[in-house]
Amino acid sequence: MEQDKSINVLGGALAPCSQNPLTGYFRDGSCNTCAEDEGSHTVCAVMTAEFLAYSKYVGNDLSTSRPQYQFSGLKPGDQWCLCAARFLQAADEGCAPLVSLEATHYRALEIVPLALLQRHAASPQS
Repeated sequence: MEQDKSINVLGGALAPCSQNPLTGYFRDGSCNTCAEDEGSHTVCAVMTAEFLAYSKYVGNDLSTSRPQYQFSGLKPGDQWCLCAARFLQAADEGCAPLVSLEATHYRALEIVPLALLQRHAASPQS
């Protein structure tokens, strides 16, 4: 399983998304991806209460703890490598979370237009 190049949607080096909670397809804290990542966990999203409720409503409960998977559940403000298609779906429904562009993998652009990601951009992290 070879990782794709760690480049963000702005063309720079992929920044970390979150170590706590530990996120990413590889659980390495970054939104790295590979051919086996069928969900394209490439969008570094900043969770909101609205998005978490929406995600639960459409069948992907990210807020409930699942200890068997070492997953404590997400809360507003947490960053998480979200599937690009789920971000696009949430954007179409008007409840997309904010996005860290520096930590969003360039492969997200295969599913989500850059302009849409930019409209949901979180402030650059300091």
